[in-house]
Amino acid sequence: MKLLVTGGAGFIGSHIVDKLIETNHQVVIVDDLSLGVKENLNPGAQFIEMDIRCRSLNDLIEQEKFDIVIHQAAQTMVSTSIENPFLDCNINITGTVNLLEACRKNCVKRIIYSSSAAVYGGENSLPIKETASLNPTSFYGLSKLTVEKYFELYHKFFGLQYIILRYANVYGERQAASDAGGVISIFTRKVQNGEKVYINGDGSQTRDFIYVGDVAWANIQALLTPYVNRVYNISTQTETSLNTLFDLIAKISGRTVERQYLSPRAGDIYRSSLLNKSARKYLCWYPTTTLTDGLTRTYNFFKSRRIDKDTLQGYK
Repeated sequence: MKLLVTGGAGFIGSHIVDKLIETNHQVVIVDDLSLGVKENLNPGAQFIEMDIRCRSLNDLIEQEKFDIVIHQAAQTMVSTSIENPFLDCNINITGTVNLLEACRKNCVKRIIYSSSAAVYGGENSLPIKETASLNPTSFYGLSKLTVEKYFELYHKFFGLQYIILRYANVYGERQAASDAGGVISIFTRKVQNGEKVYINGDGSQTRDFIYVGDVAWANIQALLTPYVNRVYNISTQTETSLNTLFDLIAKISGRTVERQYLSPRAGDIYRSSLLNKSARKYLCWYPTTTLTDGLTRTYNFFKSRRIDKDTLQGYK
């Protein structure tokens, strides 16, 4: 198949592209390199530097006649969404509607969209089902939820197929400290540099950490499933506290590193874990990477590149 991957030079997008190339698909990447980096680009894919808000995106999709679009490009930072709601809206909502219009006009068969656990908020019982109440606590979560509703209506009015993948906290090689789930990237680099690690809150808050390779596989499984126009949680269905996470990274590193607790961060939820039963049943997908294995791969990746505190923005 011929696929377009938006944000394909980014952290998650580049791993998806790698899997697509491995499985012999023809891939075109669109990325404006505001967060993605050229080092992440797979040489087997065609790369076009372009903002998803650009009008020429329609011309590209008209010319290339893609079968499926995997939409990864986004503003991913909760803090940025609160500091600059307009930017968050402009990229995540306006940019996606621009893409949806181009897909509608040019008969793209299916769009696979990367949503987020942030759409749920913090008031649901765990693990959270896809049918749980949706009460985002940040503009980032709100923009992701708003886009989900656009997908529903584009299917209703125009018949455009979609699959929405709500990612838990993704981590792995190439992750930037600026990424939405970047706590692992930050902790890893700090530990490698022997720096003090700062933890927002008391460290007992939990997240569902999912390895990026497993997320890439979920996107591959979404290409051909007949169970479309649905939402799927992509998660490990496991809670891990930030304190436990810190201890695991310190153990992998073999270092003794000081930690310090700060005030909780605005817009963050306290506990999170997503039920992945639907993805197991309808996508034939399940996570295969343990947290220890994933953290070890991530730690070794950054260790091999000797990235110091001055280059924390080097990977996305």
